[in-house]
Amino acid sequence: MAAFATKQSLLLLSSLVLLIGVSTGSFYDNFDITWGDGRANIFESGQLLTCTLDKISGSGFQSKKEYLFGKIDMKMKLVAGNSAGTVTAYYLSSKGETWDEIDFEFLGNVTGQPYVLHTNVFTGGKGNREMQFYLWFDPTADFHTYTVLWNPLNIIFLVDGIPIRVFKNNEAHGVAYPKSQPMKIYSSLWEADDWATQGGRVKTDWTNAPFSAYYRSFNDVDCCSRTSIWNWVTCNANSNSWMWTTLSSNQLGQMKWVQDEFMIYNYCTDYERFPQGLPTECNLG
Repeated sequence: MAAFATKQSLLLLSSLVLLIGVSTGSFYDNFDITWGDGRANIFESGQLLTCTLDKISGSGFQSKKEYLFGKIDMKMKLVAGNSAGTVTAYYLSSKGETWDEIDFEFLGNVTGQPYVLHTNVFTGGKGNREMQFYLWFDPTADFHTYTVLWNPLNIIFLVDGIPIRVFKNNEAHGVAYPKSQPMKIYSSLWEADDWATQGGRVKTDWTNAPFSAYYRSFNDVDCCSRTSIWNWVTCNANSNSWMWTTLSSNQLGQMKWVQDEFMIYNYCTDYERFPQGLPTECNLG
């Protein structure tokens, strides 16, 4: 009954019109480089994008489309060596003072120490839902796939197809959920040594610059999107299994393994941070 109500609410969403995404691959077709004064570039006939950071500036890009639900993949290879003080951000975000946002942020570290994968979900301009992880591989040695699966039921964060986190739609319990604001994809490589590495204690070593992050194999085939505010069409949710995907029992087991072995921070267990009580969703399972 609840799933039926959720489907009905999606189909009645304002009167927004959605276009089923069909694009894969080419960064020329899917993204615009937005800043960095030549520090971000596309190579290999559109199949490879690089962002670089030096002492003067970082760089970044954004999607041509806006998305309202989707399963979106990106292969990334992160800054190698001493990456302390650098942040490689990959996220979806809407605009305005009450924006929604779904975050992957990769916080660099000194050589030999692991990256921190920082995740967050913003609804109506409010975040404070951080979960942080170490990875079970070296993210600088090769490309790995980072996925956001966002539908009316939940937001699932996946790494190489393994779920690491889920944020459920708990609107019935008064928890806001991103469902009506289209979001663009953004990514950037920038310096944040006041907080990024070991709480800001370790600073960026600019003798290692320029720093570079690499992107391949973008895939948004399973999505609803628009390229312009003038060309929305309805999205037939019933023909897209991803639209109603939740975690299987096997995936729940995979996520438990990740969270037991590699999670280093969970806002839902930070009683000191929330002395008046944990956020509502933390008590809902």
